[in-house]
Amino acid sequence: MTESEFNDRVDEILVEIEDAIEEACDETGADIDYETAAGILTLSFANGSQIIINRQAPMKQIWLATRQGGFHFDFDESSETWVCEGKELFTALSEYCSDQAGTSIKLEA
Repeated sequence: MTESEFNDRVDEILVEIEDAIEEACDETGADIDYETAAGILTLSFANGSQIIINRQAPMKQIWLATRQGGFHFDFDESSETWVCEGKELFTALSEYCSDQAGTSIKLEA
């Protein structure tokens, strides 16, 4: 994957995450704010915690910083998904958001 292709994929997934957050908040009433600046997506929760999602172009990875720790997602060409330790990005984000929001959140692409 070229750097340009990587950046295009990350731009697309960040928009998908924003859309999924909006939908989840509408469905659950969870209070999650989000902001994108300089290619970094920050999710802010009512309890003051945050999840930071950013790209690491040299590594061709998406990095997540959560209360549970830091996670590095690689793009899996065969499934066309971002994966870390066998866990798909939206599945992992659902778990991290649920923990930090204090309610069950299911994010879907």
